[in-house]
Amino acid sequence: MQSSYTDKIIYGWWTKRNTEPKFGDNAIKDSILKVTNPVFLIGIDGGIAVSQDGTITIGNKLESKNNHLPLYAYAPPLHPEDLGDPYFKKAHNLRYAYIAGAMANGITSVEMVEKTGRAGMMGFFGAAGLSLDEIESAIDRLQKNMNDYPFGLNLINSPNNPELESAIVDLYLKRGIRLISASAYLELTLPLVYFRVKGIHRDVDGNIVCPNKIIAKVSRIEVAGKFFSPPPDKILYQLIDKNMITREEATLARSISVADDMTAEADSGGHTDNRPALSLLPTIIALRDELAEKYKYKRPLCVGLGGGIATPSAAAAAFSMGAAYILTGSINQACVEAGTSEPVRQMLAEARQADVTMAPAADMFEMGVKVQVLKRGTMFPFRAAKLYDLYCRYDRLENIPEIQRKMLEKDFFQCSLKDEWENTKKFFVKNDPDQIIRAEKDPKHKMALIFRSYLGRSSNWATTGDLSRKIDYQIWCGPAIGAFNEWVKGSFLEKYENRETVTVAMNLLFGAAVATRANWLCSQKITLPNNIGRISPMRLSEILELLK
Repeated sequence: MQSSYTDKIIYGWWTKRNTEPKFGDNAIKDSILKVTNPVFLIGIDGGIAVSQDGTITIGNKLESKNNHLPLYAYAPPLHPEDLGDPYFKKAHNLRYAYIAGAMANGITSVEMVEKTGRAGMMGFFGAAGLSLDEIESAIDRLQKNMNDYPFGLNLINSPNNPELESAIVDLYLKRGIRLISASAYLELTLPLVYFRVKGIHRDVDGNIVCPNKIIAKVSRIEVAGKFFSPPPDKILYQLIDKNMITREEATLARSISVADDMTAEADSGGHTDNRPALSLLPTIIALRDELAEKYKYKRPLCVGLGGGIATPSAAAAAFSMGAAYILTGSINQACVEAGTSEPVRQMLAEARQADVTMAPAADMFEMGVKVQVLKRGTMFPFRAAKLYDLYCRYDRLENIPEIQRKMLEKDFFQCSLKDEWENTKKFFVKNDPDQIIRAEKDPKHKMALIFRSYLGRSSNWATTGDLSRKIDYQIWCGPAIGAFNEWVKGSFLEKYENRETVTVAMNLLFGAAVATRANWLCSQKITLPNNIGRISPMRLSEILELLK
């Protein structure tokens, strides 16, 4: 199929400079790939030729048309670093509007955070599910190695263990961590607000300076409203009463939003409401505009998009809808830097879009909250659903029919329920002893803790690669992993051993720039062959060569 145009609309006139125009689909595709140069589609002898230099004059009127050829379409240069919101990139010292999201249990590892930061992107260390010692060890390495490169750490909502959430915030403040990704919040908590407002002050010019920054990750409009509003007075008063902040800090806090920026989390891995990106992102952007006007914020609020972004087309769509940045998660888990096991990488590399499902979450089990996980190759989602069903139907372990209890002992826990309770107690005695006291008085809570022990350990079996429990792996991911696998099929990225985080990221960003330029040309009534705006996976060296 040859390039053609549906209407001869002349947008201007082109004059040759140094190179002759070229004909053919390959020439047009090559010019679109060279994203640092403009693309001129010009008319010659009834056909379309392409050039990447020359001079154009916009408009139909020319005193003399000598040496001028009609301009049918034009696409300006679009370097991948030009995608996204310039303010967001400047505020966070980024070259690219790209975040590697914080996958729990250190799956978004220190190594992944380091490599994305050094490449001009940003990563958030996956602190959720880790001990304070493990988190502090990650902080030690990041602060030692990153210097001025951007990075952040995750803070996850912990309704069942608010003391841990508070301890993590204290650690972050003590160690000078200034940027966090706040995830899985349904309500604002005292530790979260404390992190945000501690140290807020006015500079010598009277401007409010808030040293601690939050990028919230939300999928519900009502939660987004809380993050883009000032901290609630109720929590500020509690912080004052506890002598955690001063009255001056509380007063200044009423002039800022809880979050600096926000990721609209669509159909993602882990905690998700499976929201479609096409409806979620515009709605949150509109809410942002409404609240920014209402509260007269001095600093612009930026909204990015995560969930389902696994191909260049998806990245291009996100930016075209107004995303300030894009955030990836599921596809990073199969990369070599991810803090997970080889069996998990292999399972993810074979997954398709329909190979995911929702399952009860370990951290919010009693609330009925679910996470999105891989179902291919594992029984975890079905066994987790069984546990939640038993929890809802019975008040205590002893009331569960014997045949069901024996199934739990044989297939789920691989030990007696009595022994499993002893194992569970050992964990909570160390991490949250109040849970044991409550469980001794409340048999249903005891049952919940035992069931949660399976859910919690299933993710550790996956990250450590315990082959004896492979059938029980809990692997957080969304349908994005299937879309990515389909896109890279037949390329060097089909093998998970070749998947490096920065290579994957640059393919998405470069491909988004290419797709956007092709769409610009098509919007000028040019019909291009179907494959011209799409790239196949490229090695990082190839991309960098094209960006010279």
